[in-house]
Amino acid sequence: MLDLRFIRENVLRVREGLAAKNAVGRLDELLALDEKRRELIVKIDELKAKKNAANEEITSLLKQKQDPKDKIASMKVIASQVDALEPEQKAIDEKIHEILMFIPNLPHPSIPVGGPDKNRVVRSWGDLRKFDFKPKDHVALAEAHDIVDFKRATKISGANFLLYKGAGALLERALINFMLDLHTREHGYVEVFPPVLVNAASMTGTGQLPKMKDDMYHLAEDDLYLIPTAEVPVTNIYRDEILEEAQLPIFHTAYSTCFRREAGSYGKDTRGLMRVHQFNKVELVKFVKPETSYEEHETLVANAEKVFQLLKIPYRILELASGDISFSAAKCYDIEVYAPGLDKWLEASSCSNFEDFQARRANIRYKGKDMKKPAFVHTLNGSGVATPRTMVAILETYQRADGGIDIPEVLWPYTGGLKAITARV
Repeated sequence: MLDLRFIRENVLRVREGLAAKNAVGRLDELLALDEKRRELIVKIDELKAKKNAANEEITSLLKQKQDPKDKIASMKVIASQVDALEPEQKAIDEKIHEILMFIPNLPHPSIPVGGPDKNRVVRSWGDLRKFDFKPKDHVALAEAHDIVDFKRATKISGANFLLYKGAGALLERALINFMLDLHTREHGYVEVFPPVLVNAASMTGTGQLPKMKDDMYHLAEDDLYLIPTAEVPVTNIYRDEILEEAQLPIFHTAYSTCFRREAGSYGKDTRGLMRVHQFNKVELVKFVKPETSYEEHETLVANAEKVFQLLKIPYRILELASGDISFSAAKCYDIEVYAPGLDKWLEASSCSNFEDFQARRANIRYKGKDMKKPAFVHTLNGSGVATPRTMVAILETYQRADGGIDIPEVLWPYTGGLKAITARV
């Protein structure tokens, strides 16, 4: 969340940032409450000072064997005034915290202002394949080879769930293992394997709660949430901790199944692997010092890009505009892969710098020998990468005229030597 003092001292900047994110923040209400809170604190401090002075006078009168009755009576009046004001301050504090929880992070000044139409392509990689036949989409390919059973997945769970089979399950597992090996062996991330059920404090720490509650799967009886991304449990590893400066930067990667209700997906393309409620993803999370976070952001994107370079899947990098970045992000790049069967660019990775927004919510700080007091770390995360749309791009890019599907060479060590899907397995 944003620092209240920062908001107070940078009202115009905050207003502009909220407007750029199309956010309806209760800023005026917050500022009015903050002013009232500070006035109350001054009154309470003055009364407490009077109360302390009265206590000292009573003690002095008792030592002099004089009657302190009048002074005690006046002190009780002061104490009752303090008792009346403190609950009011507490109520205001709670209201301020509630409003702060709904105020998004401010967009970085470098990003375009506007909605998705203002997103800009900053670079691209690879040449789009030219086909001498009409390419099929991934749904037709998956059904022809019986590697994803959409109908039975619906029978088991409902719409927009997946059942990988045979070579499809093998390819999914190969992708996950390939990405984990790449990020741990070549990019320096430490692998963790986190829980997929987390408490409300964890979801609040990374910004999913309370703003995006409707998109989350909630187990009411246990008050636990199914994670929408491994970002949530991995970031919260260090919640309410003070790290040593020497520990930074910390890089973690994690595979997890992810769960999203997709409550706002009505009218969007939900066919096949495009938008599902349960999917697999390898996540990249960084904890860094503030002065290095934007350099680390660029490296994070490069780490995710490497996945597609090795898979030989053409992609492009979009710098998202202010109205298209997430609630918690200050800056975000999306990596989009091209799906020739659908003839669409598909988001397959999103890499964000949250600056200290998540760290304030989760209370993750660091200290060093030359620091007067602990400071908040900066957190970053990116998909490294999500499998569904990566699978779409592989199936559609590597399809053959005879109906078969080649498997990217980098995955052969993970498929037991299987180099192509040519028949049901």
